[in-house]
Amino acid sequence: MPPADPDREFGVPFPGATVDPLLWTQTALKAMPAEGRLDWPALFGRAAPVVLDVGCGNGRALIASALARPTHDHLGIDILPVVIRYARKRGNQRGLPNLKFAVLGGSELLEQFVPPGSVSEILCYHPQPYYDPALVHKRLITPGFLANAHRSLVPGGLFVIQTDNPGYWKYIRAIAPVFFDFTEHPGRWPDSPKGRTRREIIAMKNKLPVFRGTGAAKLNLSEADALALAEALPAPTFDADRRLRDLDRIG
Repeated sequence: MPPADPDREFGVPFPGATVDPLLWTQTALKAMPAEGRLDWPALFGRAAPVVLDVGCGNGRALIASALARPTHDHLGIDILPVVIRYARKRGNQRGLPNLKFAVLGGSELLEQFVPPGSVSEILCYHPQPYYDPALVHKRLITPGFLANAHRSLVPGGLFVIQTDNPGYWKYIRAIAPVFFDFTEHPGRWPDSPKGRTRREIIAMKNKLPVFRGTGAAKLNLSEADALALAEALPAPTFDADRRLRDLDRIG
């Protein structure tokens, strides 16, 4: 049997290709600022639109974006060190100077380290639904998180979200329009019909519906008003349907 192609996953090529080692970059962001917030021009060596991938996993979607949009700078974060190590390796091998990865939680990133009105896009693909009722407090998509995402984006900046969990989607589609001019996308992403992320590819191979949406940050919503609205909205205590856990074990 021939060896597996290291640049393919589930029959779909991983974005880009390994370049000459002399051209490899260092995509590791090893530490957040001890004080204050991130300085994007200092981090990337230029002033450019910034794209955040919150819960980036192995970095597949963000690497594709960094390759397709060299004019944009990209930061991906995840709480799992093992997937960030994988993402960094692939990013380094593709010689991408407009890409960084860090081990960090999404709420922590937006609350503590992102300057207000400084990010062009926030991507959130397949946030963990947490099936155990005792763990629902760990769910990322909350009214407070969305308020912080709105605060972090430039006026009219884009929020992109995707999940294969029907309970999560029902919750998202109810509260995201409070902060964003939200649009549901019933079909696949035109730029990546076979899937932007590893999880999306797995879900589609398992004939599961994938729910996608985008929203522009509302222009007439102040930071104070967004936070006040967040306080009044329900927490994500929905039933995530434990029958979907098997997909998580392979995704």
